[in-house]
Amino acid sequence: MKSLTKLGVPVGIVLIVVMLVVPLPAMMLDLLIALNITGALLILLTAMFVPRPLDFAAFPSVLLVMTLFRLALNVSATRLVLLHGFAGKVIDTFGHFVVGGSLIVGLIVFAILLVIQFVVITNGAGRVAEVGARFTLDAMPGKQMAIDADLNSGLIDEEQARRRRAEVHAEADFYGAMDGASKFVKGDAIAAIVITLVNLLGGFAIGVAQSGMSFSEAVNTYSLLSVGDGLVSQIPALLLSVATGLIVTRSVSDDDMGSDILAQITRRKLPLRIAGFAALALCLIPGLPKIPFIVAGGLLLLASSRIDESTPAAEELTTGNELVPSPDSPEMLAQEILVDPLGLELAADIIDLVDASTGGDLLDRVKALRRKVAGELGIVIPPVRTRDNLELPMNSYAITLFGVEVARGEAPRGTVLAISDHLGALPGTPTREPVFGLDAKWIPAELRHQAEISGATVVDRASVITTHLAEVVNTHAGRLLGREDVRLLTDVVKRSHPVVIEELTPVLLSLGEIQRVLRGLLDEQVSVRDLVRIFEALSLRAAVTKDNDQLVEAARTALGQAIVAPYLTDGAVSAISFDPRLEQGMLEALRASDHGAVLALDPELAQNILVSLHGLATAAENTGVRPVLVCAPQLRAAVRRLVAPALDRLPVLSYSEIAGALSVRSVGTVTGERAEVAGGALAVSA
Repeated sequence: MKSLTKLGVPVGIVLIVVMLVVPLPAMMLDLLIALNITGALLILLTAMFVPRPLDFAAFPSVLLVMTLFRLALNVSATRLVLLHGFAGKVIDTFGHFVVGGSLIVGLIVFAILLVIQFVVITNGAGRVAEVGARFTLDAMPGKQMAIDADLNSGLIDEEQARRRRAEVHAEADFYGAMDGASKFVKGDAIAAIVITLVNLLGGFAIGVAQSGMSFSEAVNTYSLLSVGDGLVSQIPALLLSVATGLIVTRSVSDDDMGSDILAQITRRKLPLRIAGFAALALCLIPGLPKIPFIVAGGLLLLASSRIDESTPAAEELTTGNELVPSPDSPEMLAQEILVDPLGLELAADIIDLVDASTGGDLLDRVKALRRKVAGELGIVIPPVRTRDNLELPMNSYAITLFGVEVARGEAPRGTVLAISDHLGALPGTPTREPVFGLDAKWIPAELRHQAEISGATVVDRASVITTHLAEVVNTHAGRLLGREDVRLLTDVVKRSHPVVIEELTPVLLSLGEIQRVLRGLLDEQVSVRDLVRIFEALSLRAAVTKDNDQLVEAARTALGQAIVAPYLTDGAVSAISFDPRLEQGMLEALRASDHGAVLALDPELAQNILVSLHGLATAAENTGVRPVLVCAPQLRAAVRRLVAPALDRLPVLSYSEIAGALSVRSVGTVTGERAEVAGGALAVSA
């Protein structure tokens, strides 16, 4: 069935082209004319019943095919009329019965139909289509920006955004096609005039010159058939013109056109009553028939008496209450007590950062941040609730996590942040860059160019806040990953790799256990974008154990190359390692706890290890190298718990993870003996 539908339109177009050159019998012409009129009526009714113009997106193409079909019928009818003086029962009936056998009446009716189609409907529909296409194309950038803003704010997901973008492009294509399709109708009307004139003149010539008919016989035989052919073609053309006008003037609605018109006309009593009494008042004019106006006025008054205006008012009141609930309603109170996962609070004097009328673009940058985090960490963070806080000091902002302030900074109005070690010559307020703690100064915005010339890095206020917010998000990404987020991520993977999810959950791991693993990865700044490999590794390991540390290590091993990649320099990783004897002792000191494996080390030994690590890491960083601490996979989680409170910036990797590096460059070895740091160099006692 599908193949027949696919071939139907191409075959039909080929047959239409054949009709232009191959003569048709009169009976076949009658059948095709009936199909033409019926098809035009079907298209008109379809245009009336679609709620949206895009629901009949094929209309421009249908209009072209039907116009070509009608012109082919005109050519076939002209051939039969001029050759045989007969073109089937349909055209003969229109020429003799419909117009009463009068050439003058037929020409007048034909001319009226042309004026209605060409002057009234076609010109109006063409103008509406042209304006609609222009406005639709002009509105495309704004609609695209609105879709991107909704996507960045979390109001819609990627699938909904993709669907809305497709609708915007389809709407622009549709109105552009309608603008061109309206020209088909106008050209068809002109062709009808030319074809009818050719038929009239050709009929006279053939009847009088070739067939030896008298002038009156030629008129009766050929002219009425020519007019009948014109009327037969103009009726479906008029129907298609009306359908074109309905499509381009149709507004978006949930109902069809008939339901909308009746519902909107009969919505109020007063207009119906005034129209009814006006119709009855016309009966007072002498000479006018009374019964038609009495019937019309009575129907309008009867319709007005059946309308209940209380129902729409009640619906509007209900709708209004749903849109703006009472502040004391349970819904509003529930909204008030909910804690926002991520919030940004601004002091009263820096609200200009979010005021678009003054050029503030902080909200747009915050929305873009969500997309950036999704691309880097592989999670969708919740929308950032931005609000003012009158309790904050002047020029300051605060970042909250689940209602608790976790970071604060300053962004004085009218200034920019210059980051450099040599800013003494520039006026401003000394400060520290909030993310990396670099020396900086808030300087007047007009001195930006001067600061850049002096070699300073200059950052605007919105960028400072956005960068600070990004750092907070990266640091606390694990806490921001909720159970619903895990469900969303698993559903995404399930659509492309259903077997992976079916093997993993809920048979081996619950959503809560998967959440703990993903949080463990995010807490150490490991991206979880490659969920397929993570879930495959978890499936294998969860069949043996459900210990969270071991599950995390299995996932990290699968992501080894991606984990070590940020720390590579020319394909080599700079590593700090433990002395083999110390590492063996740490393995023996490994103990299980409620929060995972820990190292039960002597406090002095633990302190010596931390001091040594601090010295080696600082010395490496001073040379422009970002070091990592490597150890056995069994120790990695416990070592991380030991190191993180004092050296959170030092990544802890296992031997299996650094296998993705081309080479390993040793920065130093920790022996666990007493160490002292002097002048930036590490001295280890014998």
